[in-house]
Amino acid sequence: LDKAVAEIEALGAQVLACRLDVARASEVEAMGAATFERFGAPHFVFNNAGVAGGGLIWEQTLKDWEWIVGVNLMGVAHGVRVFTPMMIEAAKKDPSYEGHIVNTASMAGLVNMPNSGIYNVTKHGVVAMSESLYQDLALVTTQIHCSVLCPFFVPTGIHTSDRNRPAELIDDAKPTASQLIAKAMGDKAISSGKVSAAQVAQFVFDAMAEERFYVFSHPHAIGAVQTRLEDIMQKRNPSDPFKDRPQVGQMLRDAIRNAG
Repeated sequence: LDKAVAEIEALGAQVLACRLDVARASEVEAMGAATFERFGAPHFVFNNAGVAGGGLIWEQTLKDWEWIVGVNLMGVAHGVRVFTPMMIEAAKKDPSYEGHIVNTASMAGLVNMPNSGIYNVTKHGVVAMSESLYQDLALVTTQIHCSVLCPFFVPTGIHTSDRNRPAELIDDAKPTASQLIAKAMGDKAISSGKVSAAQVAQFVFDAMAEERFYVFSHPHAIGAVQTRLEDIMQKRNPSDPFKDRPQVGQMLRDAIRNAG
């Protein structure tokens, strides 16, 4: 955090650094109050914090649910709840004010891969929240916009996010086979990603300039979204997500079944 502050200040910007847990409403509220006191209403808000979690959905513990939902879904909700009213009030007072909120979801918010249930739930929630925010903002102002970012596998530190898990939400239970498999597959997919976080950031700023709602890091992955929507429209059961890579699906099934 100190390094980031130094880098930004070197560019001539003013910085207010806050270390907080976005899952805790009181901490986000305190950050919002400090931000408003220092700078006034923000023009840009990025609700970007996220953690990973995988495994068969019925094997996830209550603490798994509380941690992942707390950060991925409620963290975004707290950001929207705290900062949007400030921005709307600023827009009412100043016709020249413009604002934009960006919520980070995932391609997992548009499709449902197996063995990553809680993560899917939270990211679908962020997409729904963002679409609702878009429609609600349109009811009250033309000065504030929002976008939802749905990245695919980008080499960030999310696959090691367990290092930041609060002590009270750490499980004593031994990881299940499905959780270990999900961790190994996630580590490989994320670390081998070819699109950098810096590139994704530029995609976001481009979308903001164009007032574009949906932002993708890997546009080619949208095909899976179309398949899911066609399943719904045609009343089909969910398609096999590995139909184009059957060997991967078979490896996953074999690994989980043999482990049991």
